[in-house]
Amino acid sequence: MRVIITGGTGFVGSALAKSLISDGHQVISLSRNPEKPHKLPAEVQVVKWDARTDAGWGPLVNNTDAIVNLAGEYIGGRNLWELVVKRWTPERKRVILESRLNAAQAVLQAIQRADKKPQVLIQASAVGYYGDRGDEILTENSPPGPGFLPGVVQKWEASTADAESMGVRRAIIRSPGIFLSLDGGAFPFLVIPFKLFTGGPIGSGKQWFSWVHLQDEVRAIRFLIDNPEASGAFNLAAPGTTTNATFNRTLGKVLNRPYWLPLPVFFFKIAFGEQAEIILSSQRQVPERLQALGFKFDFPEVKTALNDIFNK
Repeated sequence: MRVIITGGTGFVGSALAKSLISDGHQVISLSRNPEKPHKLPAEVQVVKWDARTDAGWGPLVNNTDAIVNLAGEYIGGRNLWELVVKRWTPERKRVILESRLNAAQAVLQAIQRADKKPQVLIQASAVGYYGDRGDEILTENSPPGPGFLPGVVQKWEASTADAESMGVRRAIIRSPGIFLSLDGGAFPFLVIPFKLFTGGPIGSGKQWFSWVHLQDEVRAIRFLIDNPEASGAFNLAAPGTTTNATFNRTLGKVLNRPYWLPLPVFFFKIAFGEQAEIILSSQRQVPERLQALGFKFDFPEVKTALNDIFNK
């Protein structure tokens, strides 16, 4: 099988490429800066693209079985520093949205021109689709929330819808905000307070916290590629969604660190501005459709997932 991954040098894309390569598949990763250092296996073909058109890579789609579209500007920044300095100014909001729509335009252009079109397109999305929803159980049938982030995610999901009219099966992956892995993403920054013996809940800790082990994120994407019945939206959060307090208390136990110092909500609002909603929102996301198709999580509960990461 040959797979093209846009945003393939990123955190999830790199892990997906590594998994595919290990099973003997061919992977092409599209990057705006292919010369930059990355963590991709040597077997991955890294191809330059402008993230706007199919120039230079479009013909590769002719012999490709699947496209995984992960491309888009980081919503919260690639690290804690960027989360602080890259506020959601009007200009940054424009970049966040346009980066997704432009990448989708390039993918659709390539598919349209291909004589032999891919069988499936995996379209990235996020739990931000739902917004801040308190204790509500969020399935794939739950309506979107209001505000900037849900608006961006709705447009992101719709951006490649035209692929379906070209005969390409499309599955949308609504990933949670936290991937459990020490190799990247936001999780390593959640660990820092516990390493400093200052760990505790964020605010009241009652907000729901969706997460997934990176291994299961990759497995779920591959499951959706391989399953011909998989189309539409899928929540990729682990079924053991828990509250922020329970998650952090479990993290403290696994690390053998105290759980005691609440981090006040106002601190995050001052430090991060409007984008603090990424951290503070309550989202009780459940993978209803994914499990209905028969997908089994290797790490359905937070304790087993954290033990795998820290006690290997």
